[in-house]
Amino acid sequence: MNRTHTLWPAALVAALVLTACGSDDPDQSDTEETPQGQSADEDPTTTSDGATSDSATTESPSEDATDDAAGDTMGPGPIVATADTDLGTILVDGEGMTLYLFTQDSPNTSVCMDDCLVAWPILEGKPSAGDGADDSKLGSFEREDGTVQATYDGWPLYYFAQDQAPGDTTGQAVNDVWWVMDADGAAITGAPGDASSGYDY
Repeated sequence: MNRTHTLWPAALVAALVLTACGSDDPDQSDTEETPQGQSADEDPTTTSDGATSDSATTESPSEDATDDAAGDTMGPGPIVATADTDLGTILVDGEGMTLYLFTQDSPNTSVCMDDCLVAWPILEGKPSAGDGADDSKLGSFEREDGTVQATYDGWPLYYFAQDQAPGDTTGQAVNDVWWVMDADGAAITGAPGDASSGYDY
């Protein structure tokens, strides 16, 4: 009788120890716990209404930066407008500096090279029309050195190096081949004062 009472508590203790250790099944020990309220097959990047989460759809900031940089590298072209001077209404750039044509040029072709370009820098780039200019007469062409020169009614456009400020027209009638232009694209051939300027071109 006393022996039976002694063995019963030992069996109970052994059962409690086995329960505390848990299952030895390796499949159960490796199973990941599914978050509460989410099925095992549900995509964690998709919300309950089928919409994709912000973290899965956010674009790389480097892509936006590349697009912005590409846009910045292509600046605006020069402006061709008109201004009133002693010679009449003439073509000028966006800063009011006088523009000239060279009568030895031909439409969309320049024969001003080398030292000539030092004295007569080109209006570079594809132009757009400012006040008084006719947009339909604007154009451009690529020179032999690869630069793009603006034109008006086919005439390549130039500055004169000795013009220092808006309104200066010191290049007018130099050697009787350099002239300011009107809004129609025609040369204005009035020659105020001495127009030789010592240049051979």
